[in-house]
Amino acid sequence: MTIQTHTPADVPAKNTKNSSVSTVDAPERDKGKDGRGATTVADGVVAKIAGIAIQEIPGVHALGGGAARAIGNLREKVGQKDLTQGVNVEVGQTQVAVDVTLVVEYPHPLQEVADNARNAVYTAIEDLVGMEVTEVNVTITDIHVPSEDADADDIEREPRVA
Repeated sequence: MTIQTHTPADVPAKNTKNSSVSTVDAPERDKGKDGRGATTVADGVVAKIAGIAIQEIPGVHALGGGAARAIGNLREKVGQKDLTQGVNVEVGQTQVAVDVTLVVEYPHPLQEVADNARNAVYTAIEDLVGMEVTEVNVTITDIHVPSEDADADDIEREPRVA
């Protein structure tokens, strides 16, 4: 049985002076923070983190435009919720740009919801992914009025007047 006495952070990076391949000229991204390898985060992971962060914001009813929400509703009915719906990301080597499309619940102030969503995306990506967020563009495509959902129930109720 082998017992590990050092964590990976305790083990010093290998000396590359005598190696036939020099890492001195290699870009910083190829070495990682400790010089022992690189980490690549897929675009979908960054988009999912942004989507999760935005859904927790008060006043956000849904992510995505009309067609995306319709497809998202179908996916939810079969148990496959798309957490990246309405979120587009552009991931570079060290920076991320995010575009978000959302529906806001009435009567929440639109600018306040957009600012809160933007802040949540900045915080989540910078904290969890460790990349710099250059911009978060928020597009509000609709306002959800709670009475719209109640209108469907009105059909089944008895009329108030004869």
